[in-house]
Amino acid sequence: MAVPELETYRLEFENIRQQARQLTAGLDEARFNWRPTPSAWSIEECLAHLTMVGQWEIVEIEKAIERGRERGMTGQGPFEYRAIDRFIVDRTSPPVRDPLPAPERFVPLHGQPVTAVLPTFLHVQDQLTLQLERAGGLDLRRVKVTTPISRFLKMSLGMMFAQVAAHERRHMAQARRVKEKLP
Repeated sequence: MAVPELETYRLEFENIRQQARQLTAGLDEARFNWRPTPSAWSIEECLAHLTMVGQWEIVEIEKAIERGRERGMTGQGPFEYRAIDRFIVDRTSPPVRDPLPAPERFVPLHGQPVTAVLPTFLHVQDQLTLQLERAGGLDLRRVKVTTPISRFLKMSLGMMFAQVAAHERRHMAQARRVKEKLP
């Protein structure tokens, strides 16, 4: 992975992986699923949500990489991104300024076991890292990816990786706040 931008994202996904392990270390099912308030998400729901969104994003990223390769959309970088892409990443990044409800299709079931959620979440991190490797050599600005926000909104591949990492950081911070409140 010769592109410094992709290496930055790889390190972010590795850091998020480590955070997830630390957050869940020693938690029993009750604590993993505990909610600070009835309307707040548990650590389980934060990780399950990221898994659901991540699985969807990986499929779209794979498609975009394939299209980019087929069309010969190569580039070296550094890449300049559109203002809308940077705005979306900024609004997704923690700290949360304007909380938005998750789309219904990405609202996780409550009460899943840590033994199911954590390995699946870690697998998503592996798949994201694999996509980073596959993206090497592509023009990260010109290759476009459909977003989970709307099928009509497309982001550049580089900014999609940035948005995925920002979204994960946002919910990992949320999960840390839940852990700090555990009874």
